[in-house]
Amino acid sequence: MNTTTITIQKAQKQFSRLLELALQGNEVVITKDDVPFVRLVPVQPQPRVGNLHKGAMQMKTDFNEPLPDEFWLGSA
Repeated sequence: MNTTTITIQKAQKQFSRLLELALQGNEVVITKDDVPFVRLVPVQPQPRVGNLHKGAMQMKTDFNEPLPDEFWLGSA
C-alpha cells in the first residue's frame, strides 16, 4: 500500500482523484499546517454474522393464511 500525502488546499481541488487512489488500495493522508488531519483508506467489507439476533423475531402460525376481507375493504 502506497501513501500519498497532500495539503487540504490541494486535496479540495483533487478530491475525485484522491478517492480513486484510496479505492485502489492506497492510503491518502491530508495535512493541515503540516500536521496529518485526515486519512483516506478503503473500507474493507465486513462478513455478515449469521444468527446474530436469533429468536428476536417471531412469526404467527397463521402467517401464510389469507387476510380477511375487512383488511382489504375496510370495515363498513
